[in-house]
Amino acid sequence: MTRHVDVVVAGGGQAGLAAGYHLRRLGVDFTVLDAGPAPGGAWQHMWDSLHLFSPADHSSLPGRLMPAQPGETYPDAGHVVDYLTDYEKRYGMPVQHGTRVDAVHRDGDRLLVEADSGPWRARAVISATGTWSRPFVPTVPGRGDFTGRQVHTVDYRRPGDFAGQHVLVVGGGNSGAQIAADLALDTRVETTWVTRRPPRLLPDDVDGRVLFDVATARRRALDAGRTDTGGVASLGDVVAVPPVRAARDAGLLRARPMFRRLTATGVQWDDGSRSEADAIIWCTGFRPALAHLAPLGLRGPRGRIETAGTRAVGEPRLHLLGYGDWTGPASATLIGVGRPAREAARQIARRLDI
Repeated sequence: MTRHVDVVVAGGGQAGLAAGYHLRRLGVDFTVLDAGPAPGGAWQHMWDSLHLFSPADHSSLPGRLMPAQPGETYPDAGHVVDYLTDYEKRYGMPVQHGTRVDAVHRDGDRLLVEADSGPWRARAVISATGTWSRPFVPTVPGRGDFTGRQVHTVDYRRPGDFAGQHVLVVGGGNSGAQIAADLALDTRVETTWVTRRPPRLLPDDVDGRVLFDVATARRRALDAGRTDTGGVASLGDVVAVPPVRAARDAGLLRARPMFRRLTATGVQWDDGSRSEADAIIWCTGFRPALAHLAPLGLRGPRGRIETAGTRAVGEPRLHLLGYGDWTGPASATLIGVGRPAREAARQIARRLDI
């Protein structure tokens, strides 16, 4: 049986919950369909040592401050899961967990949302599926020849899983730096950090609060047609969270330039030398999980859906939320998603004349 609702929100992580908060305040009838079996979004699957870049009070969704975690300046992933679980319950979010959205079609004056639990007809859809389910691994010569273990950021949990092994950590972003530091600080693991360009660690006093301000200023500058200077920090730089600082100060966090190719048992470097390796962790980022929107035919030549703010230019009944700066400044962060979620909800309410 097809169910009817004003708005379907695809994804019940931080972006989906922020959208739900504002839709509820505006009196919009909505439901959230979330593929995960429990609250918490991607935060349920992070590695054990992961901590936020910002204090709790600067990592909150709209309407409710994240409480501080006792003994921690920067909360860990488990604390974030607890916060999101409480947030969902506190606001009585109509979330259906364990429900995957497979496709969105045009259906006259409605959008037809095909879910594995059955179809929905909605007047608007907010896609908030994030990126965690689409890990990206680059094409590297010899990758298919390597006989050791290859995993992505999404698979990493703790150094003990690699005890007694030589591990290559590939990727110069925050995930790469944090996982390389996590492994390097464990004497049971031999670690080599590999990056395409020299990583740059931000000053120790720069955290997510500064980066959020930089992202906001950057977006405003671009919207106004001004050149983005990047301010005091670049969004591509590495935040020196405590484990990263500890590994750096111990001389354990030195990156090598990218290898030329993988071999059956390791890597060949640009100078022709070779190193043996037991495992590779690809900390090489993610792509937006947008396969469910394919029937709408909105993706451009580079795979991105053109948006005006959060609204899809080619389908005004669709909004995209939480995928990165192209759907709102810092919208892939806890604190950053609130503002674009509010604007998306307001636009939808106006369109539905609510």
